[in-house]
Amino acid sequence: MTASTIPTERPSQAVARNVLLVDDETRLREMLTSAVGEMGFIVTPARSAEAALRLMETQKFDIVILDLNLPGMTGMEFFEHLRQHMPEAQVIILTGFGTLDIARRAIRLDVSDFLTKPCALGELEVALERARQKRLSHWEPEKINVPPQTVPQPGMTIDELERKHILATLERNHGNRSATAQELGISLRTLYYRLGAYQRQGII
Repeated sequence: MTASTIPTERPSQAVARNVLLVDDETRLREMLTSAVGEMGFIVTPARSAEAALRLMETQKFDIVILDLNLPGMTGMEFFEHLRQHMPEAQVIILTGFGTLDIARRAIRLDVSDFLTKPCALGELEVALERARQKRLSHWEPEKINVPPQTVPQPGMTIDELERKHILATLERNHGNRSATAQELGISLRTLYYRLGAYQRQGII
């Protein structure tokens, strides 16, 4: 018997708002982190492509705001890596430096928007919403693999079966959420989303 899979999230106005901001200019990065957060997005800043890659090892991002002129790995090199490892992410290039060749490469990598510094915040907000809508249009819910030994009780719904499996896995990992998400085969964000829903329902 094979394991069954259960979708964990459905797209809504509350999702597709995780933003990775990659810019080496400290003051601009801090300003944009605050401004984009006020627009209703969850922003994680990174001061280099290398730092962004480390963040991508443990987190998934819906949108990336990317400066091209970065120390070490360039913005375009990072963009190419991103397309290989997180192809669903929407990328907004925000840079004070760009050439026709760079623009062509960005188009081939399916850039969502190409903005030039200095950029009006209203223009950035429009670009973020456009990127979010594109991300939602490609939404594929993560699935939790429920092993065949998780036997449903009579009258148990799919949601109840999923919850039983998640909580049993969490208990087996002694409350370690990272280990639980890894065992379930889902992102840590999805696990927090489900546990938060259980808390709101008074289940845990």
